Amino acid sequence: MKLKITQIRSTIHRKEDQKRTMLALGLKRIGKTKTHDDNAVIRGMVNKVIHLLKVEEIEE
Repeated sequence: MKLKITQIRSTIHRKEDQKRTMLALGLKRIGKTKTHDDNAVIRGMVNKVIHLLKVEEIEE
């Protein structure tokens, strides 16, 4: 299973660690989407910035 992660909110005025987490997920702009494997590391990063994202589970 994979996760389709879309940035829906800006990182302006956010804490530095949240900004770095968004960059680690490969997201830099509102509306951009990345697909990642569903694992504990990615889930942890998503949970840290869930208020900035829309997450969908997709089957392979």
